[in-house]
Amino acid sequence: MCDEAKLKEWARDSISRRQFGALTGIAAVAACAPGEAMSEDSESSPPPALMESAVSFETADGTMDAFFVHPTDGKHPGVIFWPDIASLRESKRNMARRLAGEGFAVLVLNPYYRDVSGEQYADFATFATDGGFQKVRPWRGKLDADSIGRDAKTAVEWLDAQEPVDTTKGIGTEGYCMGGPFTVWSAAAVPDRIKAAASFHGGGLVREDDAQSPHNMLGQTQASFLIAVAQDDDAEAPDDKVLFAEAAGRAARPAKVEVYEGDHGWTVTDSPAYAEPAAERAYSDLLELYEAAL
Repeated sequence: MCDEAKLKEWARDSISRRQFGALTGIAAVAACAPGEAMSEDSESSPPPALMESAVSFETADGTMDAFFVHPTDGKHPGVIFWPDIASLRESKRNMARRLAGEGFAVLVLNPYYRDVSGEQYADFATFATDGGFQKVRPWRGKLDADSIGRDAKTAVEWLDAQEPVDTTKGIGTEGYCMGGPFTVWSAAAVPDRIKAAASFHGGGLVREDDAQSPHNMLGQTQASFLIAVAQDDDAEAPDDKVLFAEAAGRAARPAKVEVYEGDHGWTVTDSPAYAEPAAERAYSDLLELYEAAL
């Protein structure tokens, strides 16, 4: 879970704002240039040139703003990217750029568009220390299965109308922290198009008595799933991974449900919990999911 007290403690005691900014910059450079770690004589092809833009489109609830990035040439599977609680910011754009470099057309949504547009926090340190939880709480309260489902339908329609998107391929969706359950709700809302969904340290995936709990909606999907669980989240709720896997089995949905060696937020470069080895493993698993399902 995205623990408010824990994040405040991290921001206050573990890192200074200057240290955090330096870490974020280093991680962002690494994320943007995944091929630079190769040896000079590597025969691997360089990543494709990318095109990116700020976009917006109408939904049933207002004007959604987003960040769209894709290779300049060709057609590519679309991906709907749900950010974490701190929403749109450079670390998320960098993550999308890296994925686009693998040959995807990535749309990073602003989940708070009903209330605000654009970037609200430059990085997670700013969010954690400047009252971010209090500010976003009423915005976040509007994001349930129904509202996310409406947003996902519109996002799919928008992606399918874009020239760089290959509509003969399925669409993927990935979400982080708060965005984790959004991936399942998205897959349930547009089952004929969304064929792969990945949750990274997602909260609220299992709510046993809730019909709209993500694990209870797997039967409404036609997707394959990657459920990447943080080790500290698993320690707090060790049964959730089992219940989700069992629900996926009942729904006959392929699902990899695994605990990674990282705490909540480990995949996000500007998170104080960012753990590069585990993050790289999760990224490889994401690419494997998309390659198999899209």
